Amino acid sequence: MTEEFKLRIFTEPQQGATYDDLLRVARTTESAGYDAFFRSDHYLRMGDSSGLPGPTDAWLTLAGLARETSRLRLGTLMSAATFRLPGPLAVSVAQADQMSGGRIEFGIGSGWYEEEHTAYGIPFPPLRERFQRYAEQLEIITGLWSTPSDETFDYSGTYYRLDDSPALPKPVQQPRPPVLIGGGGKKKTPELAARFADEFNLPFVDQETAAAQFDRVGQACTAIGRNPDEIVRSAALVLCVGKDEAQLARRAEAIGRDPVELRANGLAGTPEEVVDKIGQWRRNTGITRLYLQVLDLSDLDHIELVAAEVANRLD
Repeated sequence: MTEEFKLRIFTEPQQGATYDDLLRVARTTESAGYDAFFRSDHYLRMGDSSGLPGPTDAWLTLAGLARETSRLRLGTLMSAATFRLPGPLAVSVAQADQMSGGRIEFGIGSGWYEEEHTAYGIPFPPLRERFQRYAEQLEIITGLWSTPSDETFDYSGTYYRLDDSPALPKPVQQPRPPVLIGGGGKKKTPELAARFADEFNLPFVDQETAAAQFDRVGQACTAIGRNPDEIVRSAALVLCVGKDEAQLARRAEAIGRDPVELRANGLAGTPEEVVDKIGQWRRNTGITRLYLQVLDLSDLDHIELVAAEVANRLD
């Protein structure tokens, strides 16, 4: 893998995974040479999965992995602003950054999955309020991290108020861990990204949709006098790679998907096909990071195959 373009492993543990399952995947990810291990931040399964043995907390998981890995970047796609209060969330992420020696990346979104909120007693306001809370959380969390250690932080918004906060602890990375923002909103999301994002991520869309949204983010940056090149462009795609058609079919069946559909909508096929599709994404969208959504967490050979037969062919 080159310095300019990075492949990252992205997991969905709400579908059914223990911490030990995630640890095995993370260690394989690190030993295989990938840049980062990311996980979703969800409390309820999606689709037909049983979700057994139940959800794991994203930031508890990453804190644990921070002590059991040495090189991997670690982060969320995306933590929901509805799940946590901004002050305690800033503390948790800063502590995880300390525990990792400065390897945390902070992905945050407004929250969207209503069923998991009702399942676990989490308030789920209307979309407008969720987005406003999300924007205030970004202001607060980044403000707490960037406040000098000998100063305090105050904030008065519609939904949150902080008075005379010591703004501690500080993350290792200064002025802050990288902030990831994503989503398809055509106006407010690009504007928020222009203000706060170090990386903008688009999950599970086609190249044309991604290119158009990256352009909107760039235009929002220009409008406030920020260089659009300061924001890393990234995408997330479901992964299903096989050395031959039989292996591809087995891996697709294991995640309940059809190889034809996966080839059309994800990153699927032989290593040669996948290398070619990654090249198309890079040329057409300008991404420099790609998150590989791995759904079968028991198939460690899959992760190693992609490292050996795909990553090593990217220039």
